[in-house]
Amino acid sequence: MTGATSTTDGKATLRQVFIRDLELLAHIGIHGHEMTKHQPVRINVDLAVEDRKDLEDRLDRVVDYESITLRIRAIVARGHINLAETLAEAIAEACLEDVRVKCARIRVEKLHAVPGAASAGVEIERHAKPG
Repeated sequence: MTGATSTTDGKATLRQVFIRDLELLAHIGIHGHEMTKHQPVRINVDLAVEDRKDLEDRLDRVVDYESITLRIRAIVARGHINLAETLAEAIAEACLEDVRVKCARIRVEKLHAVPGAASAGVEIERHAKPG
């Protein structure tokens, strides 16, 4: 891993980049009442990225959470998505396009899906392909 910090045992170290509780209105769901209106979703993103010592206090040397947030907003804005799983997969794929991201854990929660519950949804973890 070029640019990654190594420990004394030769393993690369990782930095965690995260976005917590991003709430958006999404056109999501398979039920009739979900087809005609937007509903609130909460998205959490946890990324394990290569840790670099030579940051030089420059944004281009890190995985930018603002850029990831903009990509998430764009995915949601594309239009109707049937499943929370589909939305989570699309977000993970977008995050893993940055070669510095080694692992993406994505949680998508529908906030009004189950009466009496704070939320219902899915959490996935995807890893970058080796090489």
